[in-house]
Amino acid sequence: MRSGSSELLLEQQQQELRLRKIRELAPKKKNGNRRFRSWRERARFYGTSTLAFFSVTAGASLLFLVPLYVDPAISTLSHDFIEHPTLCTTTRREDLVGIFNCSWSSCREGCTSDLYRCVHIYVTFIEQNITIPENMTDYTNYTAEWEQSSEATLLVNIKGCGYPPTVTCKNFNMYYGVEGAIYPCFYSRKNKTVVLTSYNHDDQEAMIIHFFVVPFVITVISSIALCIMHCDCRCKKDRSHRRNRPQCRRPRIENLSDTSISTRVDMLTPAIEVYKAPL
Repeated sequence: MRSGSSELLLEQQQQELRLRKIRELAPKKKNGNRRFRSWRERARFYGTSTLAFFSVTAGASLLFLVPLYVDPAISTLSHDFIEHPTLCTTTRREDLVGIFNCSWSSCREGCTSDLYRCVHIYVTFIEQNITIPENMTDYTNYTAEWEQSSEATLLVNIKGCGYPPTVTCKNFNMYYGVEGAIYPCFYSRKNKTVVLTSYNHDDQEAMIIHFFVVPFVITVISSIALCIMHCDCRCKKDRSHRRNRPQCRRPRIENLSDTSISTRVDMLTPAIEVYKAPL
């Protein structure tokens, strides 16, 4: 009986030891060692996330906005179109097929695809400064009094292309592509062979400000704020040109006084005599 009870005690002790080892080897709960962030650390984390989001988003948007909106607006302003409209008359229209014949088009839906079909619309316009009466629909008798310019090309915009619903080439060709059609237009002072159907100087400037200046400023400000938060932007003085002077400097022989020399000679005299003594 005693041997049986002792064996049970040993088994219980061994089982307790196993449980202790299992508890020691078991991974600790994360909640027990959870570190609580202070308000300052939370504000820094959320501020960094917000600034990084604005910086990346505004910088990436420039890759799409510049070729689609900013570049055409700058090109339009550089051509110096007239601010007040004049009257144009369509002289002829050409419907062409083939890549070599379609180097340009009066209207194209999509600015990246290759041209296989294109429409060339040629017009003449009145170069003199005129004032078009309001509520006028029939310009036939009005244009007969003025001298017409040489032939020019009509474009839906400075690039001759766009995307629906802003640009709809079917309606554009039906209205402006009829020979003898008369309508208001704007010609370029620098290149009088380029004519647009609509132009507004203020709209072009607003497009540059909204699609380039605003994203660029947001990108720069957010990047500078991130640099200030996570980098040491302070200016440090460069002291590398200065030599590190030694703390202790040995005196030179010429600076020693006569008394110091004599004391050193007296100290070395016994050693010299011992060295000269015969063995």
